[in-house]
Amino acid sequence: MSASDDARWLAAAACLAERARPLSRPNPAVGAIVVSGGIVVGRGWTRVGGRPHAEAMALLEAGEAARGGTIFVTLEPCAHLSERGPACADLLVEAGIARAVIGVEDPDPRTAGAGRAHLAAHGIPAVLAHDLACRASLGGYLTQRTLGRPHVTLKLAVTADGFIARADGTSKWITGEAARAHVHRERARCDAIVVGAGTLRADAPRLDVRLEGLEDRSPRRLVLTTGAAPAGWEALPDPGAIHDLAEVQYLFVGGGAETAGAFLAAGLADRLLLYRAPVKFGDGIPAFASPGVPQGWQLADCRRLGSDTLEVYTPGCCEGA
Repeated sequence: MSASDDARWLAAAACLAERARPLSRPNPAVGAIVVSGGIVVGRGWTRVGGRPHAEAMALLEAGEAARGGTIFVTLEPCAHLSERGPACADLLVEAGIARAVIGVEDPDPRTAGAGRAHLAAHGIPAVLAHDLACRASLGGYLTQRTLGRPHVTLKLAVTADGFIARADGTSKWITGEAARAHVHRERARCDAIVVGAGTLRADAPRLDVRLEGLEDRSPRRLVLTTGAAPAGWEALPDPGAIHDLAEVQYLFVGGGAETAGAFLAAGLADRLLLYRAPVKFGDGIPAFASPGVPQGWQLADCRRLGSDTLEVYTPGCCEGA
């Protein structure tokens, strides 16, 4: 197969990994595809609670058809012994896989490089692709492993002229139903969600997931406060305290401009979602301290959601718009 074919299959495996997020915690959400003769014979993703792993599920589906085939997996197959299940590198050898294409090396010191080495020692070429789609799909796991904190997404609903509310704090709903449904989809992909104490007092938000079939994916609720949290909530004394959230790979910040500003000032943001409505207030509470998107962020994606527009920003070298 060519490098472009490898990238195509890895991108498909990264899409499969989305099915595991965030229910695979504390393990990463991994996707795997077994291909033989150009045909998919097995697919898998990490199951609830982290086991079985994606490779095990893909091999189970493929059965004997896996022998002589290629596995495309978003994260390096584990190589260490565990009471919870066999090492995936061993499973690939036993299944007779002829080639492995790996999206990202596992930063876990128990596996880092060892998974590929184990395969190579048994005559299985293991290609490390350094694939961007796979890296993006593993953002929470990689951030937690390398930086010791969750991957943080900031969300703000803003008017066309950059305000989140009128000067008196009114205008609770700026965006339409399609945009709000997308927010619920984003909540369902996160382990925890945080808002500021002011937002909690003013809006009493539920912060649950109200999409049919995904209600059980409502995240843990955190409030940014130095005081006590109400029942059903957890107190987060400051943005830096997210380093103590060991079981959280993905954190969603949806608590207004002040809370978003605190995370931005602390350098603890990895992704910015702006849901922009086609209305103007002329004056009000601005989304950011300065007009426009903060400097150092670049537009990565833009799409229509009903009458609204979703702008996705990631850290980059470009100045704010």
